[in-house]
Amino acid sequence: MRKSVDRAYPSAETFRRVSSHFADYGITRIARQTGLDRLGIPVWCAYTPNARSIVVAHGKGLTDDDARTSAAMEALERAVACDLQLSSITTSQLELMRRGQPHDLLPELLAAGRDVGGIDEDLEFVEARHLISREAVLVPSEAVSLDRTTPDPRYWKSSDGLASGSTEEEAIFHGLLERIERDATALWHVKSPAAQDELAINPDEFESKIIDELVAKMRDGGVSLRLFDVTSDIGIPTIAAYIGETRVLTTGSPRYVDVTFGCGTHPDVSKAAVRAITEAAQSRLTYIGGARDDVYPETYLRPLPDAIRRLMMARPCALSPSRTVIGSKSVVDLLAQRGLSRIYSVRLSDPELPFVVAKILAPELENPPGERKFRYGARAVAAVLSQ
Repeated sequence: MRKSVDRAYPSAETFRRVSSHFADYGITRIARQTGLDRLGIPVWCAYTPNARSIVVAHGKGLTDDDARTSAAMEALERAVACDLQLSSITTSQLELMRRGQPHDLLPELLAAGRDVGGIDEDLEFVEARHLISREAVLVPSEAVSLDRTTPDPRYWKSSDGLASGSTEEEAIFHGLLERIERDATALWHVKSPAAQDELAINPDEFESKIIDELVAKMRDGGVSLRLFDVTSDIGIPTIAAYIGETRVLTTGSPRYVDVTFGCGTHPDVSKAAVRAITEAAQSRLTYIGGARDDVYPETYLRPLPDAIRRLMMARPCALSPSRTVIGSKSVVDLLAQRGLSRIYSVRLSDPELPFVVAKILAPELENPPGERKFRYGARAVAAVLSQ
């Protein structure tokens, strides 16, 4: 991956290119939600009523074009991942070993209570591309699919590592960044409370006009912001953001929904921070809108956990945000340098479409919370033992 792939086309042009395909994927509405909150940070949503996963997709950005396109692309990538149209092969691990066919059963991604099965049990496999060796590797189809209507799935159903773009390189780049972000966040969360707090940073340290404007929106809206530099040993800057109602935090009994979280990873640390702040604003509007189908009524009654309240009180340290210059090294190179060798991409979308959807599988990285057989992996265990 090049050091800055980002987006091949401006947001408005991307939206124009993909909008004619909305009906094909069941997307019926795109709506602006920005005005439901007083912050003024653009947030849009897209509806796919008959989705096999979440019906409502959200998108955020610095402009309406950015947020609208973000919501549309998230809805498209989910729709594609829920209805895989990939060539597959049904065979056993024993047969693949006999043929010398590279494959990975991805045990780290098994659903709770499930196993990979016997060596002679048939599984459906699809082809992935190993991003280091470039060779073809077979992976279980169920580990790629997002179809949540599958009864008793063998593999965890998650959009983690699912990404889209105007080109395959773009989709892979953003999928990799998401996997690195989720890994860094998991490693930060297993640190001691004191170690977590020590990573608080002052937004002024970024020396970014865009970040200053976002901070001003928060301040004017009566919302407190805390930023943390949670960059992992991989070295790609990762920033976490918590935002919460200042008045409620200082004088009331805050609820879980009164503080929201966002995280961003990018080779440009300022872009990572912008992603984190805008994602926290998007999460806030998700609760305000109340339409997302995985947000349940009881969520609004939960008290704010003490751990989150503590983080909102963390004092920024005299710490400059991590700035990594990738130079000629790619994101994949940095992962390989850390001894991570199982990094795969599965292209999910038809080559004829004006957009690409890819699923990035990096099972050696830590994963977000979910109904998996293994909550933590080797990196999190090592991080805990090293404290």
